[in-house]
Amino acid sequence: MILYDYCRSSAAYRVRIALNLKGFEYDQVAVNLVSGEHREEPHLTRNAQALVPVLEDNGVQLTQSLAICEYLDEAYPDSYPLLSGIPFERAAQRAFAQAIACDIHPVNNLRVLQYLVNEMGVDAEKKMQWYHHWIHQTFIALEVALKKRPKQTVFCCGDQVTIADVCLVPQVFNAHRFEVDMSGYPLISAINHRCIEMEAFAKAHPGLQPGA
Repeated sequence: MILYDYCRSSAAYRVRIALNLKGFEYDQVAVNLVSGEHREEPHLTRNAQALVPVLEDNGVQLTQSLAICEYLDEAYPDSYPLLSGIPFERAAQRAFAQAIACDIHPVNNLRVLQYLVNEMGVDAEKKMQWYHHWIHQTFIALEVALKKRPKQTVFCCGDQVTIADVCLVPQVFNAHRFEVDMSGYPLISAINHRCIEMEAFAKAHPGLQPGA
C-alpha cells in the first residue's frame, strides 16, 4: 500500500489512523498542499480533484477518506472493523463520522480558507471567525448526541473505536490548532484524550509524518 498524503490534512489523518488500527504496513508519499504540489502532475493523475489522500492498493488508486475506510473494511474483513454491530449501529457510526467529514471539513479545509483570503478579501480575524463558527455548529450537536447515548461508552459509539472516533480525533486536532474554545465539549474532549493515547492514533499524528 502507498498513501499519498499531507501531514496536516485531516482527511489523510483519518486514513492513517484507519490503516494503523488495521495493522497494515504502508509507504507514504508526501504531497505538499501549501506549496501547491497537489495541483501539479503527477498528483493530478492520481486524483483529478487535486485532493489528498490517495491510497494505492494492489495497483488501484482510491480517493475520499471515508470511501477508503469502508473499502478497507470490505476488502480486508479479517482486519480491525471500522464499522461494527447491527445495521442501526453502523448507521450511527457513519452519521457521526459524516457530520465531521461532510459538514465541518468541506467548509474549513485549506482550499476554502485560501479562497476566502485570496479571492474574497477576508482578513485573518474574519477567517478565524468562519473557521470557529463551523466547528461549533457541528460540535454542539455532536456533544448533545453523546450526552443522549443510552450508555456512556468509552468511545463515540461504543466501547471500541469505530469510524466515528477515526474522524473525531483529526477534527479536534484542528480545533486546537486554530485555538477553538473546547470547554463546552467535555465528552468530545474525553473521547479524544482516550484515543490519542492509543498507538494507532499516536503514530498517525501530523507531527510525525513525512513533510511535517
